Amino acid sequence: MLLSVGDDVRNGYDAIERTGRVAATLVLCINDYRTTLNQREKLEDAEEKEHVLKACHKRCAERTLKVLEKNGGIFIKLGQHLSAMNYLLPAEWTTTFIPLQDRCPVSSFESIEQMFRKDTGEELWDYFSEFSPEPIGAASLAQVHLATIKETGQKVAVKVQHPSLEQWSKLDMSLTSFTFSTLKRFFPEYDLEWLSSEIEVSLPIELDFRCEAENARRTKEYFARIPELPLVIPDVVWAKRRILVMAYETGRRLDDLEYLDSNGIDRDEVSATLARIFNEMIFGDGAPLHCDPHGGNIAIRKNPARRGANFDIILYDHGLYRDIPQSLRRSYAKMWLAIIDGDMERMKRYVTEVAGVGEDKFPLFASAITGRDFSVVSSSILKPKDASEQKAMSGALQDGLLADLVQMLGQVPRIILLILKTNDLTRSLDENLRTRQGPVRQFLILARYCTRTVFHEQLEEIRRRGSLYWPPNALRVLAAWLGLLRVEIKLEAFELWIGVKRMFGYKNSSVLGGMA
Repeated sequence: MLLSVGDDVRNGYDAIERTGRVAATLVLCINDYRTTLNQREKLEDAEEKEHVLKACHKRCAERTLKVLEKNGGIFIKLGQHLSAMNYLLPAEWTTTFIPLQDRCPVSSFESIEQMFRKDTGEELWDYFSEFSPEPIGAASLAQVHLATIKETGQKVAVKVQHPSLEQWSKLDMSLTSFTFSTLKRFFPEYDLEWLSSEIEVSLPIELDFRCEAENARRTKEYFARIPELPLVIPDVVWAKRRILVMAYETGRRLDDLEYLDSNGIDRDEVSATLARIFNEMIFGDGAPLHCDPHGGNIAIRKNPARRGANFDIILYDHGLYRDIPQSLRRSYAKMWLAIIDGDMERMKRYVTEVAGVGEDKFPLFASAITGRDFSVVSSSILKPKDASEQKAMSGALQDGLLADLVQMLGQVPRIILLILKTNDLTRSLDENLRTRQGPVRQFLILARYCTRTVFHEQLEEIRRRGSLYWPPNALRVLAAWLGLLRVEIKLEAFELWIGVKRMFGYKNSSVLGGMA
């Protein structure tokens, strides 16, 4: 009884301390920004204005980092997400949070044993003959241990949730929501409440590993129908709410270029394979979409026995998934075809269908979805990105477009936010591979999936008119098929050209015309 009262007192104190850290830092940062912005208005020199604002960004980011590390758990997850939002947040914030990608908490082996006993009703050693006391990897919400199943001798990876998350998750989500709503009250032009709303929806699902197990099973089953894609999803052995046991599949990071080169793994082929996998997830009928494909969730290993590619892509962490509705998938495909063709009127039409974005915000959304400056989007997106374009995009955000971008992201559907996130992460993976081919091959692969999606929609519409063999319908089918064939031939020709150049030792160049 006394022990229980003591625990309640300690937990109450810890809750007050967690809340106090967040509230105190929030007050300090709001006051710092208001003081800095008032001071900035009195300055005339542009460089000095920029200097005082950057210094404020840095101070506030460092204060916030300390709170995120102290509170841990969900706050680490939030910081990791913010560190990847370099299209939205100042560099002082994103770079300060980068250490959170590798500085994750590790729960004690004793607490893992206790949680296993509580969740399964068994002792850990009743089921496993071996279980590494130290995790082979730790993330914000969980850590992974190597183990061997006693009955079968199978080597497995055991993902266990940090036991403390269950105690603090509701309070931490409330504190996150309070933080963003308070920031909105003082700085209404920077409304980030949509971020906390998305966390409130997605986090409870990510914290239930049974959902992750089901996502992994669905993805494995779906891609089993496409054996030419070298994708490996570890088999699920069993899952509880806070414990997930999967087959142990290991590989190296995608950005380990030395490993790729020394094992004869072609970076361009890895890039193309990733494009096919994630376009299949977005445009495939009934395909589940993995919404967190960062570098730590994907591995690669050499597999000389595989036909075609000489490697496997291993996909981990299936907690954050979404299904894209068919109508959205089709409009999204038409939007991308319009972007690739440089057709502004069709772009505007389908951007409205996809995201509900009006003409005033259209250039901003087009840049956000493509990761390119609007001047490039409106001319030819097939051109490689250079330093001057990146500088122009950064300058545009500093010149006042940042507030517009924040407001726009608060208005688009949640599924579009996750697609944007997936796009950003896959673009980052591709950039880290440092391929030689430029963006042409990626866009041709994208165009193939988009054209197939539109082709199937056209067939449905034609069937509603009557038999496909009725002469007018047969002509419509032929026209739709020729549109698909045009893209297929163009991609096959480019693939052949790449193969010939590789055979003779030449570097790839982006020398293919537009899709029109």
